[in-house]
Amino acid sequence: MCLRAVLLGMTLVVPAAAATPEAETRDPFDTRRYVPSHPGVKWQPPFELPRVPDAPGLLSTDQPLSLPELTEFALQNNPRTRQAWFAARAAAAAIGIERSDYLPQITAALIGQRSESGGQTGNQNPWLTRYGPAVTLSYLLFDFGVKDSRLEAVEYQALAATLTQSRVLQDVVFQVEQAYFRVLGTERLVQANALFLKSVSTSLDATQRRREGGLATVADVFRAETQVAQGQLNLTRSRGELEKARGALASAIGLPVNATLRVQTLDGTPRIEEISESLNEILNRAKLNRPDLVAAEAQTRSARAQADAAAKSTLPSVTLEATTGRTFYSGDQPFTDTNSILLNVRIPIFTGFNHTYTVRQAEARAAQAEASRDVLYRQTELDVWESYYDMQTAAGGVASTEVQLRAAQQTAEATLARYQSGFGSLLDLITAQVEESNARVQRIQSFLDWFTAVARLNFAIGASDKSTYPVQTK
Repeated sequence: MCLRAVLLGMTLVVPAAAATPEAETRDPFDTRRYVPSHPGVKWQPPFELPRVPDAPGLLSTDQPLSLPELTEFALQNNPRTRQAWFAARAAAAAIGIERSDYLPQITAALIGQRSESGGQTGNQNPWLTRYGPAVTLSYLLFDFGVKDSRLEAVEYQALAATLTQSRVLQDVVFQVEQAYFRVLGTERLVQANALFLKSVSTSLDATQRRREGGLATVADVFRAETQVAQGQLNLTRSRGELEKARGALASAIGLPVNATLRVQTLDGTPRIEEISESLNEILNRAKLNRPDLVAAEAQTRSARAQADAAAKSTLPSVTLEATTGRTFYSGDQPFTDTNSILLNVRIPIFTGFNHTYTVRQAEARAAQAEASRDVLYRQTELDVWESYYDMQTAAGGVASTEVQLRAAQQTAEATLARYQSGFGSLLDLITAQVEESNARVQRIQSFLDWFTAVARLNFAIGASDKSTYPVQTK
């Protein structure tokens, strides 16, 4: 009676309390502490916020690192590699989840109940306690291949995830190569700007001496000082770009951006090689070797298998269920056993057009996956095409800038000697020095373009890691 009275009281009090105006502002669980008090107020946390841990990755060496050493370290420490690897493992685990449907499902239960009830004659039955174990087996015998289609879909999903992880490795290698060559190029740019500053400083000294001898004007001195200031500005900017490049390289290999990092420089002038493979051969290699392109095909087949599973889900399925249990009673009553076997044939007749739209959605997603694969293939062709001709252009730029730099250096040396001897104008000297500096910068940029184009072409054909050989040169 007491329990019945409490339940009846709650059914009357709770709805009435919920209908009061105070219910809209009541916050029994103090959820308002997770949001600011007003829209224009910054949230002040009433508790200590979780702290973000430092990313793993330490590089304990003071020796200059080569590009292969930096690449190997990046593959082990860049968080993107771990992210893609765990995603592949999660996709592989989905195969086991789907395969579990091929096995029977067995469930055990322990039931306990205490109840009282009224009889049909108006008499009150006494309290009765019953308890006992039960085991249920459920097994899907036949479903017209729905399980097979779903398993095929997750297998292709796992394949796509693994291939995506391979592409992530290639992308990490490509990012390290780009950052490494950028560091080398920016270091050379700093050296070039330092030489330009030294050159214009020499010109300023010569101009001041000529001014003292009455052979130059104040305007010439001011013009020379302007070039010195411009040289200092260029040097400062290039040093800033060098620090940014070092930070990008540290981040690419999985280190903090402020990590101290030394890299090996190139000995002498790099040797430029020509591509020995034809463009068609490179395009065919890209179609076979790029993991993301094969992953897109796997995604397409997975979507098609999901569409097949959706279409087959409208067909009947046969399920076997078996249950056994034993129930014990309070008092002196004997226990009872319960056993049953059920063969269930499920035949979908009408689901409110759910199956119709489910199949239609799955078919559309399969077609979308096919279109996404084709888009990626066209983009792959474009990447290879552009990288191939970028490499050809960069090779020609290296050859032309070599002649340009040699001529600019000779011109600048001859002009400076004439100016120091009292002949020639300051304008000619400044022009020659600027042209020499520009030629040196163009020379550096041409080598940077060459190395970047080679790395980009290898990345475009899927040869940025050790699994496939890079583009062939001669």
